[in-house]
Amino acid sequence: MGSPNRLFNRQRNVHEILGGGLVADVMLWRRGNLTGGSCWSMVILAAWLVFEKSGYTLLSLVSSVLLLIFLLFLWAKSAAILNRPASLLPEMYLSEEMVNEVGAFIRTHVNDLLSISQDIALAKDARLFFKVAPCLLAVADFCCWWLE
Repeated sequence: MGSPNRLFNRQRNVHEILGGGLVADVMLWRRGNLTGGSCWSMVILAAWLVFEKSGYTLLSLVSSVLLLIFLLFLWAKSAAILNRPASLLPEMYLSEEMVNEVGAFIRTHVNDLLSISQDIALAKDARLFFKVAPCLLAVADFCCWWLE
């Protein structure tokens, strides 16, 4: 039997088959932050496509969710009236500890972002400014081109 890190008992491992570089690291979740960031960017892109390109609005999404909740409510009430067992829905709750952890995580990252933004705005880190400014200009140009 072959080595456990070899694909189909080949001579090269999966990382080498995928190219062995940054793309292979991202595809194999070896760089978690980069892979997570790319997954989040795909989710944001999909949400933008749903709302912008298809004409689906936030109001229609909210109304669809409220309609679903209303139908579940009617289903539960009709089951009680007809003496049938109610459909099982999982009990969902957020513990105080989980909310505090998420809040602390978000607070630290927002404070770091604000600190970096302040350093850029006050010209304390000129090197970072000259890295960020062209990127923001490129994003603005791309958005203007895309929305034409």
